Parts: sequence; C-alpha cells; structure tokens
Amino acid sequence: MPLVVITDCDHGTIAPEETVLQAAGVAYGLHQAKTEDDIIAVARDADAIILQYAPITGRVLDGLPRCLVAVRYGVGVDTVDLPAATARGVMVANVPDYCIEEVSDHAIAMLLSLWRGVTAYDRAVRGGTWNTTGRPPMPRLAGRVLGVIGVGRIGAQTARKAAGLGMRVVGYDPYLTNLPTGVAGVTLDELLRQADAVTLHLPLTAESRHLIGVAALRKMKPTALLVNTARGGIVDTAALVRALRDGWIAGAALDTLEQEPVPSDSPLLSLPNVILNPHAGWYSDQSVPELKRKTAETAIAVLRGQRPASVVNPDVFDSPTLRARKAIL
Repeated sequence: MPLVVITDCDHGTIAPEETVLQAAGVAYGLHQAKTEDDIIAVARDADAIILQYAPITGRVLDGLPRCLVAVRYGVGVDTVDLPAATARGVMVANVPDYCIEEVSDHAIAMLLSLWRGVTAYDRAVRGGTWNTTGRPPMPRLAGRVLGVIGVGRIGAQTARKAAGLGMRVVGYDPYLTNLPTGVAGVTLDELLRQADAVTLHLPLTAESRHLIGVAALRKMKPTALLVNTARGGIVDTAALVRALRDGWIAGAALDTLEQEPVPSDSPLLSLPNVILNPHAGWYSDQSVPELKRKTAETAIAVLRGQRPASVVNPDVFDSPTLRARKAIL
C-alpha cells in the first residue's frame, strides 16, 4: 500500500487530509519531525511527503528513496532544496491559490492600521492619552502611491484592493511580462523612490533574500511605509531596525519575520513605529481546510501518475529518474 507521510503539522487536526487519503486507499502517518535525521527516520518508506516547516535537503532526499513528491502546506517552499529534488527526480509542489483573499486583506489591513495610526492610537488611549497630537502628519491615503513588489496572485489582489481605496499602484515583478490592469510597471529602483508605501508579495529565494536591505531602504521616502506579508527573509532585519530608528522610513508592518517567533530581545518589539503580527495573514475559517485538502489531493494526484496543478520545479519532468518511475495508485 502506498505511504504518505506528513512530516510536520501544527494545525491541530488533519481531518481534511484524512478524508482525501482514506478515499484514495493509501496508508498515512502524522509526525512532528523537524530535523534531517527525524525526517529520514519517519519517512524513509514514504512514496509522498507533506511538510510544513521540515527542512527537505539533499541528504534527506537521499534517505527517502521511494519519494515521488514533496508537497508543502502553503505557497513558499524555501525549506526545500529545489535543485537537489530536481536532480533526484522528486517533484516539489505547493498550494499557491488557497489564501489569496486572506493575505491581500491582511496586507491592506496592516497598511491602513499603520497609515491611520490605529494601533498607535490604541496604545495611547490605553495609556491615558486622549488626543490626536504627538504623532507624525497623517496625509490622506487616496492619491498616494502603493508599490507592489511581486505582482502574482496575492500581489495583484492587493493592488486591486488598494486601487479601490483611491491609491495609485505601481508594480515590479521581473517574472511577469504583463502586469494586471491598473498596475503601472516600473523598475525596482523607481518603485522604491516613488512609493508612499511598499508591500511585499514575492517568494523567498536566493535572489530575493534581503532584497529590502540598506540600499533599498535608503531609496525609500522618509515618509514611506513598508508592509511584509510574504517571507521574513526578504527583509534584512538589522537594516530595517536602523532605518526605523534613524528615520530612513516612517514605519513598518510585519506579519512575517526572519526569525519566528520573534525573539524576546528583538529591537523591533520596542519600536513604536512597527506593527508585528504572528504570521497570521493566511488564516481564515475557510482557508485552513482548503489548504489541507488541496495539499493531500496534490500528493494523491502524483501517486496516480498525474501532473499536479502547481509544480515548483518543472525541470523535474526532464529527469530520467522521474520518467523511469511508474504510477503506484
């Protein structure tokens, strides 16, 4: 019987996955394997693995000789060594379409909270201050420029919602030839210099790691805001702290951080011009079961010899190792 191993999952239940896996007639198991050795130990006989945070390295893949596919809960696959998987004929898949509304809503909510001073006012009121003084000038949002870095599904939806608020939207995405209607294409340098707020919606890759560092932050307006609901590693935390302290930019709203949970000694916690959330942008009552169901369906599709909807390493289809393998369902 084919085996699907869930290497790790902190969602509290795997009921949606179980429905799919049981209907397909496969064996399955849930573990909380977080190290290379633990993953190899629990998944050495797996035909497919489903992962959340587990590191899938070349060494891990060498220890999983039967594995056809690694499917990640979510959009980002930065914990998976894609070249290593491709070289070994292992498909890597994700679920890029499950939380488009949620993350774009969250990005807009964080932008509005920061722009309008919602959280700052809340802290002031709780501290006994009942007035609108003592904060930076608050220009009207309508007519201001939102710079969207990464104009895929979520970035495009964020742009549409920002336009509904009256913002002018510019976008940068080196992987898209045509940007959505209403988004003016610009270079990254132009975006950073023009935008009154910058929102990040791109994956974490070798190219995008620390994309927002000293050089980028220096190009932004001193009144500009930064919103990150993508991946923490896109932003150089040390550079951001310096930028916020020294007034290179006016504020930041971060749903994702380089280190999660945020360390108790992080300087971000003491900065008044920062909003921090616990990587919650993806969450809703609808998105969680949808994510879990689609993840399991993707694993089963591969075991049936089908090409799943989203393969992150499409070069794998040229692999002789993959071509030599047969469907097992």
